[in-house]
Amino acid sequence: MIGIVVSRADSASEHVGEHLLELADWRRRVDDAHPDAGGGGAVFRAGEFELRTFEDLHLDVEAAAAPFDDPDLLVFASRHAGDTGALLTAHFTGNFGPAKYGGEDHALATACPKALSAVVDALGEHAPPAYDVGVEATHHGPTEVGVPSMFVELGSDEEQWQDPEGARAVAEAILDLDGVAPHAERRPGDGDSPAVTDCPIRRHVVGIGGGHYAPRFERIVRETGWHVGHVAADWALDAMGDPDQRRDVLDAAFAHSEADLALVDDADGEYEDVVDVIEELGYRTVGERWLRETDGVPLSLVTPLEDELSSISDGLRFGDPAREADIVPEDEVAVVDLPDDLLAEAQGVDRDAVRDAFERHAYAFETNESGTRVAGRAAFPAADGGGSKPNAYQDLVAALADVLAEKYDAVERRNGCLRVEIEAFDPELASAAGVPEGPAFGKLSNGQSVEVDGETVAPEDVRSVREEEFEV
Repeated sequence: MIGIVVSRADSASEHVGEHLLELADWRRRVDDAHPDAGGGGAVFRAGEFELRTFEDLHLDVEAAAAPFDDPDLLVFASRHAGDTGALLTAHFTGNFGPAKYGGEDHALATACPKALSAVVDALGEHAPPAYDVGVEATHHGPTEVGVPSMFVELGSDEEQWQDPEGARAVAEAILDLDGVAPHAERRPGDGDSPAVTDCPIRRHVVGIGGGHYAPRFERIVRETGWHVGHVAADWALDAMGDPDQRRDVLDAAFAHSEADLALVDDADGEYEDVVDVIEELGYRTVGERWLRETDGVPLSLVTPLEDELSSISDGLRFGDPAREADIVPEDEVAVVDLPDDLLAEAQGVDRDAVRDAFERHAYAFETNESGTRVAGRAAFPAADGGGSKPNAYQDLVAALADVLAEKYDAVERRNGCLRVEIEAFDPELASAAGVPEGPAFGKLSNGQSVEVDGETVAPEDVRSVREEEFEV
């Protein structure tokens, strides 16, 4: 069940509540067991949603889950205040440092990373044209909610708080959470991973660094299958103080996010001490590229391939077979040294087609030039049907042969090589025909005839078949 908290002290919250009651078929009852100011009185139920109204501002409502009927998730329909214009936003609650606006010092509520991803997507779908959608860092109370929770907000001043379209968008986004769990499921293939336990991890990350409005973390939420839990913005880390003295707070950020990884937004290296403590606590810090490259890839495959080949930060990239797998034992992965000459020639013909071929056939492959050029080694499914190289590698070679066929007149696989032929301008034949080097060579190479001492030399007169072999 999903509980919805509306506050009478917040005009935007009441406005969103009105639209919630209009959008669903609610059953009304009266709860005499709890005070009217504390969520009792009129209670509304529609399907898996229950809506209760509280007297105080949301950030002062501790134990907000208590009056609800065994909720799995609590959503605070709230206002957002700031100089940000029309904005719909969502965030978790807690205080990495002293509590200035509700809650306890150095305490965090339990987050709901998957539900946050879902509500941000829904806000993006329902937002009126004038509104932006964003994710905020963790801030303010309450810190003892009782179940996973988040704020979903209408902002950023009186004009928006009274805007029917904005309020309706927030209400629609909240109702779109029907059937959404607070947390991502644990994937079997994510068991052998950089986790602090032996069980599969959830694809949740804690956010470290960056500004209060968190575009890097919002991109992860909206563009990948990873979900973001608590976010400690730069100001929150400063307020927290010495990370070595506040290990309990950092540890709580992971525990209350059900996360084992941290995405660090620290281009200037200001929070190396925070990273050190996080890793000493047994968690792993990663970058945005790591999360994007591992999106959909079993972590049980990522870890050994980073060890065997190279790290994602050094250019390791994953292909479709990795994203289509669940669990891949290490003995079912074959690492192959890639033929340098063949790769260079094929990428000179069509680099994008070569990259596409690797993405279709390889578990993973090394790259250079900022991940744009395949080079080095690659890993393939090990089943080989009795051949010396995996079948997937043989399929890759066939795809590279197709790329070479765009340039060469004939491409044939023979004796462990790709043999290519091309009929092209031959400078030696041109010289033998008396053609001087320079512009005339260029014309013949481009298919134009030239005059030499009153005689016409045609392009076909100075062409020959060039052959080359590439080991595979």
